[in-house]
Amino acid sequence: MSTHQLGFPMAMEITQFLLNAQAVDGNVRKHAEENIRQFQEQNLPSFLFSLAAELANDDKPVESRKLAGLILKNALDAKEQHRKFELAQRWIALDPNAKAQIRACLLKTLSSPAHDARSTASQVIAKLAGIELPIKQWPELIEALLSNNNQLPAHTRQATLETLGYICEEVSPEVVEQDHVNKILTAVVQGMSSSESNNDVRLAATRALYNALSFAQANFSNDTERDYIMRVVCEATLSPEVKIRQAAFECLVSISSTYYEKLSPYIQDIFTITAKAVKEDEEPVALQAIEFWSSICDEEIDILEEYGGDFTGDSVIPCFYFIKQALPALIPLLLETLLKQEEDQDQDEGAWNIAMAGGTCLGLVARTVGDDVVPLVMPFIEENISKPDWRQREAATYAFGSVLEGPSPEKLMSLVNHALNFMLNALMKDPNNHVKDTTGWTLGRIFEFLHGSAYDTPIITQANCQQIITVLLQSMKDVPNVAEKACGALYFLAQGFEDSGSSSTQLTPFFQDIIQALLDVTHREDAGESRLRTAAYESLNEVVRCCTDETAPMVMQLVPIIMNELHQTLEAQRLSSDERDKQNELQGLLCGCLQVIIQKLGSSDPTKYVFMQYADQMMQLFLRVFSCKSATAHEEAMLAIGALAYSTGSDFAKYMSEFYKYLEMGLQNFEDYQVCAITVGVVGDISRALEDKILPYCDGIMTQLLKNLSSNQLHRSVKPPIFSCFGDLALAIGENFDKYLMYAMPMLQSAAELSVQTSGADDDIIEYTNTLRNGILEAYSGVLQGFKGSAKSQLLMPHAPHILQFLDSLYMAKDMDDVVMKTAIGVLGDLADTLGGNAAPLIQQCASSRGFLNECLQSEDNLVREAGEWAQLAIRRAISF
Repeated sequence: MSTHQLGFPMAMEITQFLLNAQAVDGNVRKHAEENIRQFQEQNLPSFLFSLAAELANDDKPVESRKLAGLILKNALDAKEQHRKFELAQRWIALDPNAKAQIRACLLKTLSSPAHDARSTASQVIAKLAGIELPIKQWPELIEALLSNNNQLPAHTRQATLETLGYICEEVSPEVVEQDHVNKILTAVVQGMSSSESNNDVRLAATRALYNALSFAQANFSNDTERDYIMRVVCEATLSPEVKIRQAAFECLVSISSTYYEKLSPYIQDIFTITAKAVKEDEEPVALQAIEFWSSICDEEIDILEEYGGDFTGDSVIPCFYFIKQALPALIPLLLETLLKQEEDQDQDEGAWNIAMAGGTCLGLVARTVGDDVVPLVMPFIEENISKPDWRQREAATYAFGSVLEGPSPEKLMSLVNHALNFMLNALMKDPNNHVKDTTGWTLGRIFEFLHGSAYDTPIITQANCQQIITVLLQSMKDVPNVAEKACGALYFLAQGFEDSGSSSTQLTPFFQDIIQALLDVTHREDAGESRLRTAAYESLNEVVRCCTDETAPMVMQLVPIIMNELHQTLEAQRLSSDERDKQNELQGLLCGCLQVIIQKLGSSDPTKYVFMQYADQMMQLFLRVFSCKSATAHEEAMLAIGALAYSTGSDFAKYMSEFYKYLEMGLQNFEDYQVCAITVGVVGDISRALEDKILPYCDGIMTQLLKNLSSNQLHRSVKPPIFSCFGDLALAIGENFDKYLMYAMPMLQSAAELSVQTSGADDDIIEYTNTLRNGILEAYSGVLQGFKGSAKSQLLMPHAPHILQFLDSLYMAKDMDDVVMKTAIGVLGDLADTLGGNAAPLIQQCASSRGFLNECLQSEDNLVREAGEWAQLAIRRAISF
């Protein structure tokens, strides 16, 4: 009988389990993994302590310590929110003595001579801090770490600083007292200073500062402390060690966005430091130096967009126009970087180098300062565009393409008209592929930013249209990366004609040739390279969107072709996993293409009538896609079905019995939550199409939607569309929604109450909250409208006070965006409209209804104003009952 069955602790053998779990022999490995699992289940405190002790013990093998640390970390943290929460609760519930022993082992490991063990312990301590500090446990942690700092060996100081950095990454600033923040920053900045002789310590300190910056609000408001921090960071950018220089520039990039308004005194020195790095330093450092200026551009673009350029004395964040002031020196610096291209950058999708970073920054500068950039860049372009060295031609073309967004059309039009012919020739005839690639990209930018019905001077004319299209179609036969840029240029060319309605456009004569050329690209042997196939389908979709009455028959001819290709992907047998991935991607692209065709041809009666002959076959193909294992293809097929429901209307009912099981599968797909979210949207499309014919399926749909809402495993982004979907269903089935009220309304009420409590939230949370509020309001609106004119509308009376309470809280919170405001005032109108005189006294008692209504009536947003006028009318009618 083995010792385990006698109940002896397994802790004695943990080292062996950990080593065997990494064995080459599969059976040994499996057995060890089973032992580890049993130990964890039988005695969790002892298991976690054994792991921590293994990690802390310098006599144990490196391999077992490493795995012990990893298992320990995974026992405290997970990617999925719900699992992360469960693990945190499990740790909190552990016996306090066991927790104290584990913490002691981890702190001891920070002094281990083994780098891997120290680093793992740092991460585990930070994960524990993330669980414990917010609930006021392990209060002595920060002091314990800070006491590690002065007289100790360098490797312990390095590990301590690394740990402090990880803790700052893991917990939010309000969890750490200011006194501790000051001490952490002191320790970190001391570790960074040039007097620190050990580079490992200095690097750990610099990286820790990067994570600690968001804690330093108070310190950055104090001139002396801020000067000191900035001086140490700037000194670190001059360290002899490249990793320290890189980390110091990363700190500067973070400071530029977190503390933009505090940068004025330092900006001149920072320019000098960054310019030196861009010109002379190694690439990782130079890239961060360029990133600093890109980050400043982002800040100034945001400020200028938010305030519309006209600043009043009470503007919260003034713009310091750092970019405008730096232009004369910054532009030459960036233009110089464009000449540092790499030979194969166009073939590698993840490529990033100094030339690309410089061009990206130049593009941001153009968006920040507009017209001022043009005279500074044009001489460089004119000087280099025809040079024999390909690097100079490519850099000039890249510079031109980079400054097309930002400056006014008036400033650019004559330059672009002058350059267009040159660019078309270069795309066809330049001997170098890099130059062709960048030329294709630049043509795309010309069409994206300067072509369309909004511009007085058209770039595309009867005179040049044929040449442009001939060149683009010819270039689609070039090497994949050039062909992909030609497809992209065609995409923007077509997009500029999208809003010309049904009248014919300059594309009309070439429509058939364009479609054929794009189909040919999708069949190229090498279409898998450089995203070429995807780009061709994206362009094809855009060309379809801009078809007119005259070209619609050509799009109609495309339907059987695309359907046949989708059919072939479904018939393919015995594929390797690589081929299967390609096949799935192709299915997604084909379903996406059919969706666009359905939307286009299904939107006007003459084509819709002819088009419907394909509906049954299409639906069969889409349903077959669901039997393949690809989330992307499922998403696209689901979207296409939504489009089909929209255009077939109540005729869609004939597909429901077969489609319903796939709809249910989509709603249950928590793992690929995008599929779930799209399926929820399709339920909305089908509700609108079928109206009360959806009734037989409502029990199943509502049950699943309610389940989804109460699950903590479903990604939060799917919840707002589910609420909107309640509204769609209620509108579709009217008073028959009555049996769901007892389930749906309490859920709406509790979500509404939660969505009002968002004080001190960050931008992401505020954006999500507004989406959630909008979903809840759309649900209320749908339910109220659905019951209008029905005898059962009185069933809603008990819920009216909660709805008004929600509107009142939203109005008082003063943080609605325009979309929420419009929906909210609409709900007030719906309430008055459906409940009439019965609701009048409630509306009159509602503290904010008058103020809210007046605010909407005076809004600058037309849609909000119209919704307000409608609500005002409905309320007047209700009150006069």
